[in-house]
Amino acid sequence: MARRVIVSNLMSIDGFFEDTKKSLDWVVIEDEFFHYARRTLREVDTLLFGRKTYEHMALHWPQAPKDEIADKMNGLPKIVFTNSLKKAEWANSTIVAGDAAKAVEELKAHDGKDMVIFGSAELTSALLQKQLIDEYRVVLNPVLLGSGTPLFAGGTSRLPFRLANFRRFASGVAVLYYRPMYQGPTPKTA
Repeated sequence: MARRVIVSNLMSIDGFFEDTKKSLDWVVIEDEFFHYARRTLREVDTLLFGRKTYEHMALHWPQAPKDEIADKMNGLPKIVFTNSLKKAEWANSTIVAGDAAKAVEELKAHDGKDMVIFGSAELTSALLQKQLIDEYRVVLNPVLLGSGTPLFAGGTSRLPFRLANFRRFASGVAVLYYRPMYQGPTPKTA
């Protein structure tokens, strides 16, 4: 069975993944969110990042308190797709320059668990256009930001999705599990 590429991204109900100050202080962090994060990280053996998200994550996770999530974030292989970053110092990181879609196609052909992309909206958009995303998980937070950076910004033409599953947290956060319609039958997840 081929490896899948899963995207997991935070979003406000008005469609932003960060506010105008590039802050994530609006994200509801709770036990159910941590359970979701641990479960997601158990499903994968590779983390995929664009440069901006990689740099943000590399500042946080090496200094984060040790727990299962930090151990996975620091221990799993990380691939950063960039043409500008020349050195990746976060443990187990590899830089891939050039055609990200071609590299992801090759990664999907190898045996292993699924791969996950956190953040990395530009990378995700490019991979969606090449039909390389197998599942898109939107972690919908019950807040309006009014403005910020749209989760689906530019470069993405019309693409229908099918809701495969959803999970609701007590806080009002909902995780929506979508499958792009270029995929085959919808398997049950979550």
